[in-house]
Amino acid sequence: MLENKIALVTGASRGIGRAIAVSLGEAGAYVIVNYAGSEDKAQETLALIREKGGDGEIFKCDIADENECSEMCKAVLDKHGKVDILVNNAGITRDKLVMAMSDKDFMDVINTNLLGAFHMIRNLSRNFLKLKGGRIINIASVSGVLGNAGQANYSSSKAGIIGLTKSVAREFAGKSVCVNAVAPGFIQTDMTDAMPQSVKDAAIETIPMKKMGQPEDIAATVKFLASEDAKYITGQVICVDGGMAI
Repeated sequence: MLENKIALVTGASRGIGRAIAVSLGEAGAYVIVNYAGSEDKAQETLALIREKGGDGEIFKCDIADENECSEMCKAVLDKHGKVDILVNNAGITRDKLVMAMSDKDFMDVINTNLLGAFHMIRNLSRNFLKLKGGRIINIASVSGVLGNAGQANYSSSKAGIIGLTKSVAREFAGKSVCVNAVAPGFIQTDMTDAMPQSVKDAAIETIPMKKMGQPEDIAATVKFLASEDAKYITGQVICVDGGMAI
């Protein structure tokens, strides 16, 4: 399905990013597993990719740092000659009510979630235009569609991802580069597992399907958008959220 494709997935050491990397690898892509923190977790992702019959490598880079981002993109292009699929997944949270949120709380999230995605797209833009094809898939959030109390920074960053997606889709459409966003809802990850059950129960009540999603639900949507089946889809935001954004 994705044989001979090079895929770069940011924030791929755990959670949704790991599921995406494994899914793309299983579909035949060679996966660059980007991580900023734990090398051990990134190696676990790579091992899972190889267990599924795929292959790839890990690459440490803080995408909020333009120099690191530029160096990673250059190294990948020098080694592999191209990047066919870019998945901008890396993200952080610094949740607080707006009255207690500092400038640093706000900008740390913007710098990783939004500026980091911009860094990746800008550094690989010539690559995609030269390919006259390829896929850029940005991981937004239902929080960027609806807003969420206590997440002014995160919601702003993800709303920004949606705007970035639509603008870049318009810029690149003439070269047949498809640029789309996936907006996850309440997905079961290590982060949600650590929440008190009462908080999880309250969140589930806001979901029409009355259950959390799985990382694999997001990965399946990304894999579809990365495939030839999605060659005429661009500039779209697909909510994978059990109906939260209806």
